[in-house]
Amino acid sequence: MSDRLQAGDTAPAFTLSDADGKDVSLSGYAGRKVIVYFYPAALTPGCTKQACDFTDNLDLLAGAGYDVVGISPDKPEKLGKFREKESLTVTLLADPDKSTLEAYGAFGEKTMYGKTVKGVIRSTFVVDESGKVERALYNVRATGHVAKLIKDLKLETA
Repeated sequence: MSDRLQAGDTAPAFTLSDADGKDVSLSGYAGRKVIVYFYPAALTPGCTKQACDFTDNLDLLAGAGYDVVGISPDKPEKLGKFREKESLTVTLLADPDKSTLEAYGAFGEKTMYGKTVKGVIRSTFVVDESGKVERALYNVRATGHVAKLIKDLKLETA
């Protein structure tokens, strides 16, 4: 398992395919803040809740200068179905070889139903305009996480 990132670390660079098969790179967000979140699987209840929460708060986040990118080990085709089914507007990226997940420390051993398994560790990173990690949050909950993140970032809600 790779080391976990800390505030102040340089965010690992990535170029991944989005739901339409287009390449999206972290470097494309230079000069803007970006929230990069990792989730286990599209079209599952928890991940759907989390993606919908980010979509529902996208205007607030964008207004505060944050872009949002969700990354899972799913293939682009599945992400496309996920986006269509749930009317998602967040950018969803595919990391089927898990190299970006591993670079961020978001893949490794975790406890699930009392057993230790290897898998995606639900994680969120706030990356600043210069590509540095501002916040590194591991083992976040799918439900309520976005509201807590907005509160922690001190963003105004209407």
